[in-house]
Amino acid sequence: MMRDVLNGGFSDAPVQSARAFRALLEAMARPGSIHALAGATPPAPVSPAAGVVLLTLVDATTPLHLAGAADCSAVRDWVTFHTGAPLVSAQAASFALGRWEALQPFSLFAQGRPDYPDRSATLIVEVDRLAHEGARLRGPGIAHESRLTLPEVAPFVANRARFPLGFDAILTCGAEVAALPRSTRVEEA
Repeated sequence: MMRDVLNGGFSDAPVQSARAFRALLEAMARPGSIHALAGATPPAPVSPAAGVVLLTLVDATTPLHLAGAADCSAVRDWVTFHTGAPLVSAQAASFALGRWEALQPFSLFAQGRPDYPDRSATLIVEVDRLAHEGARLRGPGIAHESRLTLPEVAPFVANRARFPLGFDAILTCGAEVAALPRSTRVEEA
C-alpha cells in the first residue's frame, strides 16, 4: 500500500509541471480546446489527466475537496504525499475533484464575492468523454464558436449568468483535459 502512495507522481517535476501548466493555461484561454496531459498515474478512480492537474495546481496551501468515489483512502493518501494539500469540505475548497454528479450541488462551493470574484472554487470534473461536439461555446478566447461535450448544459448557463462570480471547470477524461471558465457562454447544440 505504501509503495502505491509513493508512485504515480511526476518523474521530472520541473519539466512535467511546466508543460502541464502551459497546457492548462491554453485550455482555460481557449475554452473547448482539448489538450493531452501526461506524467501521472494516480490511483483509481482518478484519471491520469486529473492526477496531472492536481500535481500542477494543488499544493500545501491549496484546500482540496474530494467528492464521491474520489474520496477514498488511496486517493487521499496519494494527494497528501504528492501535494500536501489539505483535504477540506466543499465549502472551504479552492479546488474540488470528482465526477459531475458527486460535485453537486454546486452552490456548496465558493462562488467568489463582488469585491473578490477570484475567491471561487475550480472544479476538476471527471467525465466519460471529451470531444468537439455537443454544446456551443462562445466568449473570450473563442474566435467564433467552439463545441464541447458537457455532462449538462443548464448548470453552465446558470454559472455564466452569475459572472464575474461562479466556478471555473476543468474537465478531464483519460489523458485529456478541457476547461470551461465562468466567462464562457454555453448554449444547447
